[in-house]
Amino acid sequence: MKVFLLLGVINGFLAVALGAFGAHGLEGKLSTSAIATWEKAVTYQMFHTMALFVTGLIMMKVNSNGVMWAGWMFLIGIVLFSGSLYIYSTTAIKTFAMITPFGGVAFLIGWVLLGLFILKYV
Repeated sequence: MKVFLLLGVINGFLAVALGAFGAHGLEGKLSTSAIATWEKAVTYQMFHTMALFVTGLIMMKVNSNGVMWAGWMFLIGIVLFSGSLYIYSTTAIKTFAMITPFGGVAFLIGWVLLGLFILKYV
């Protein structure tokens, strides 16, 4: 499915751009802790960008609802986990930090779905 490959491209671009912005644009403007939080968001976004690519590549060969849902869970995880950390690190509003675990759960669901597909079809 091309959508996951394109989502991978978009998220890869954003992860690099946001990583550079964090390193150069936010330096001296945020605390060391907030920068570390920003970097965590970038790291998880990039790891799961690769998961989106894997999902897209698998879907080019096998049309599976489980893999499709894994891809959507990876995207939801990026938005909720990384997105909430980006906002939290720049605003220090704790409500955003409380959203982060939901993104982590979405990542976990995505990995479980991908693993189940591998057990069943590979």
